[in-house]
Amino acid sequence: MPANIQVVLQHDVDKLGKSGEVVRVRPGFARNYLLPRQLAVAATTAAVNRIEHEKAVALARTEKAKKEARDVAGKLDVLAVKIAQKAGEDGKLFGSVTAKDIEAALRAQGVTVDRRKIQLAEPIRTLGTHPVQVKLVSDVMATLKVEVVAK
Repeated sequence: MPANIQVVLQHDVDKLGKSGEVVRVRPGFARNYLLPRQLAVAATTAAVNRIEHEKAVALARTEKAKKEARDVAGKLDVLAVKIAQKAGEDGKLFGSVTAKDIEAALRAQGVTVDRRKIQLAEPIRTLGTHPVQVKLVSDVMATLKVEVVAK
């Protein structure tokens, strides 16, 4: 029986490696843990080639998503959203402007952004223009100007 065998990881495994890596493990660990849970497959040439192909496809998909996110970020950087809310005399709102309100205002202007990507440290509670960060993809950020006016 061999001391170690090679497997290709299909998912990230703590203290062992990341998805797509070829690692050497003990036969019992592979047979009893990795293979039944479909965390890895035996390191045949076909499996290695399949993993390399999947990596290339995933890389192309992420590059396409980043390109689309950069296009949306360009639109958002020049866009200003106006939201009307009831306010008191001192400029404080009765309520607040949340990411859901900003998402609805963007949708009315024809831009769709998921509200979970709109990063507000806390809801907007005053009148005026406020810069809001929108994280589209892991490394693509846009700054949106939100103007809150009295109703």
